[in-house]
Amino acid sequence: MRIFRSLMPVVFGTALLSACGGDKPAEQPAPTKTETSEAPKTTASDLLERLNSGGTIIVGTEGTYAPFSYHDETGKLTGYDVEVTRAIADKLGVKVEFKETQWDAMLAGLDAGRFDMVANQVNLQSEERKAKYDGTTNYTYSTAVVLAKPETQVASWEDLKGKKSAQSLTVNFGKIAEKYGATLEPIEGLSQAITLVQQGRADVTINDKLAVLEYFKAKPDHGLVIKLEGGKEYEQSSGIALRKGEEAAVAKLNDAIKQLQDDGTLARLGEQFFGQDVSKPQQ
Repeated sequence: MRIFRSLMPVVFGTALLSACGGDKPAEQPAPTKTETSEAPKTTASDLLERLNSGGTIIVGTEGTYAPFSYHDETGKLTGYDVEVTRAIADKLGVKVEFKETQWDAMLAGLDAGRFDMVANQVNLQSEERKAKYDGTTNYTYSTAVVLAKPETQVASWEDLKGKKSAQSLTVNFGKIAEKYGATLEPIEGLSQAITLVQQGRADVTINDKLAVLEYFKAKPDHGLVIKLEGGKEYEQSSGIALRKGEEAAVAKLNDAIKQLQDDGTLARLGEQFFGQDVSKPQQ
């Protein structure tokens, strides 16, 4: 969802699943200062204490990845990941402070203790990621799609062989392209990827379905089509990423996510941002 910014990784519209998952969307209004103030480095040893005592959790997010994490027309930080995180914090009785940073620096910031966790469509499906990070229960499920001009001949995944695919090198979608023999044209986000395909500088781009649909909604004159959809085979899932060694904190977060699933909050937020519940696996 990247495969979500892997994560996804998805790339969204009003503003992309490589995190984990997908790629970065069109530009958003400049971040406000209300949720980006500097905070001391966080540690695994004090996170659980803050969760238990009504303290403040520091969460890394992008702020330019609609509809997962972006600024609305009033400048407020919002988005599916942002609002899920706020709902989790409410369930746990803690405050949340968001620190915005570019995707490529986000996990490095987590490693360095700039924040306690990352909520930005983080995909932890790879063995490398699992070895380095703990993750919560997934609350987003999507799949990979291939975008191209209508006249581009792509009827199967095997048709990607020899094609040039515009992809972020830090998102898992590029691995799909390489698996089928495509060569990668490095880009920073979905908006740039789509531009390269529109200009003929790349044949295709692979990204998160949810992010792509949102982009299409915001940019109806994009001129591209979805050629392939991954379905269950390329399902992307994402949750919140934490540093290793925070199992007790993950358990508390998971309990809150379960409550949000059971009381319908996740379904409601999915409908709000995507028009459907995205908190369950692909059928």
